[in-house]
Amino acid sequence: MQDTEIHPALAQIINEHRARMLLVIGNKNYSSWSMRPWVLMKAFGIPFEEIRILLGQPDTTSRIAEYSTAGKVPVLVANDITVWDSLAICEFLADQFSILNLWPEDVAARAHARSICAEMHAGFSSLRFDMPMNIRASLPGKGRTLGAQADIGRISEIWEDCFSRYGANEYLFGKFSVADAYFAPVVMRFRTYGVSLAPALQGYADRVAAHPAVLQWMREANAETETMAWHDARSEK
Repeated sequence: MQDTEIHPALAQIINEHRARMLLVIGNKNYSSWSMRPWVLMKAFGIPFEEIRILLGQPDTTSRIAEYSTAGKVPVLVANDITVWDSLAICEFLADQFSILNLWPEDVAARAHARSICAEMHAGFSSLRFDMPMNIRASLPGKGRTLGAQADIGRISEIWEDCFSRYGANEYLFGKFSVADAYFAPVVMRFRTYGVSLAPALQGYADRVAAHPAVLQWMREANAETETMAWHDARSEK
């Protein structure tokens, strides 16, 4: 398991390029898209400054516009380069810090990992809408629409396929990677809504939740006091 200490080779790269990373995120309790690159950077010891912008506030749009015209978080600012969209940020980091192997090293495994992340990125709309991320909440049995159940089934299939192809690993492709960071918000949803999983899949979800980077995000989410009434109302349906 990777910890949050900085890799010596990474420290050299950062010093040589005088890299200054700013990661603009939303509320940790609610912003699943923000969670992905934040957890990835913490897991691999990539240092960054965090800028948290509260979502659903009168000044949210104007504050995000200071960093990106896309109007959404997360946004990564690396010196004079701005990258928005969580998957683009992960790919940028993988390019910049290739020595860390953020994606699996094996070509076939890397292609597979990219495919499931792209599927997660573009799909599962029912799960997102009916079971929004709300780490502080405990809502077992809520949000179980037919669409959400179908999405849960597909995610289970993806995880089972990874373990079938790549062996009984701690994470989807052996070592913690972009893929695990990408499914970390799903694990948060499964915990909030009490989703029952097969033992092997539950074990994987537990390992993701116990990763130091994920644990830190969860602690900080639970320490937040801000609420989003419309989001909480959706969660409780």
